[in-house]
Amino acid sequence: MTAHLTELRKEIMRRAQGALSLDIAFIGIANGLFAALNDEGPASVERLAASTGMDSAYVRRWCDAAYAFELIDETAPDEFQLSPLGRAFLADEPGTLMPFAVQTVLSAHMADRAAELMPGGERPGERVLGERPTILPWFGPMLEHQFGPLLDKEILDKVPAFETVNKHGGLAVDLGCGNGWYLRALARRCPQIHGIGLDDFDENIQQATRLAAQEGLEKRLHFAVGDIHHFHIEEPADLIAMNRSLHHVWNEKENVFRVLQEHLAPGGVAVIWEPNWPASRSELRNPALRGMAFQNLSEHVQGNHFLRPEEVAEQFQNVGLEPAIYLIAEGRDAVITGTKAA
Repeated sequence: MTAHLTELRKEIMRRAQGALSLDIAFIGIANGLFAALNDEGPASVERLAASTGMDSAYVRRWCDAAYAFELIDETAPDEFQLSPLGRAFLADEPGTLMPFAVQTVLSAHMADRAAELMPGGERPGERVLGERPTILPWFGPMLEHQFGPLLDKEILDKVPAFETVNKHGGLAVDLGCGNGWYLRALARRCPQIHGIGLDDFDENIQQATRLAAQEGLEKRLHFAVGDIHHFHIEEPADLIAMNRSLHHVWNEKENVFRVLQEHLAPGGVAVIWEPNWPASRSELRNPALRGMAFQNLSEHVQGNHFLRPEEVAEQFQNVGLEPAIYLIAEGRDAVITGTKAA
């Protein structure tokens, strides 16, 4: 074996161990094991199993694996506590690592589906996201922790539409709202607005409603099952948002943009947030964009593909909305707005 191949094997083994660590972390997140250890302190296998409602034999083997990967530490024989690394995966921890674990398991699922479907070319749509019952409840929190800081730190300050809507207490509608993270962040920053969030998955709507109530926003925010094809609002919207979801309905873009235009009040604005698919394939070698390349393969399974912001701006123009493009996250994402004439 050449020295070069030996080094490649070492590198792949390092990457594989990193993936295994995230797999084990996901189990700890999904089954409440990290949260229980955080709440109770050091706990035996039996106590941890009882407090989480898990099978003790499974918990014992998970503890072995989590200990091996330094996610938990042993404080006494068969007694464990969170390590600093394990604590970093707690969902409520500032800068939590939870999204990396959820994304890793979701990516493995999507890779398996892509391998299965590639010979026949089937593209079963978004239902593949609901095929793994352990992943779906964490999909919204994953997006919130991944993209919430970007919304707060860049988008809300950079895009003037939000402050304009806030000044006159307008209505904001979020199509594909997930667990409501976007509307909740918007309501915190813009205290005059009220909002409606729609999503296809009932699990997401339940989460969104519960979280809004926990934050005292239930009087200003309402969430319901629905999508761009099936929704009704009592008043024209001052802002309609689609966050990383337009590409899911791009094959129906003419109807989608017509619906956006028709439901906006005069002077209202549609705000589209999308990954900024690079103009050149060579840009995908940038480590910051490699994840986007894999995600676009996952999107193909769902019948979608990522877009260039100029494509979105063109569709706004086609329905008489004035477009503007804002690049964010060092150009990895784009927010495209379309404003209706007053």
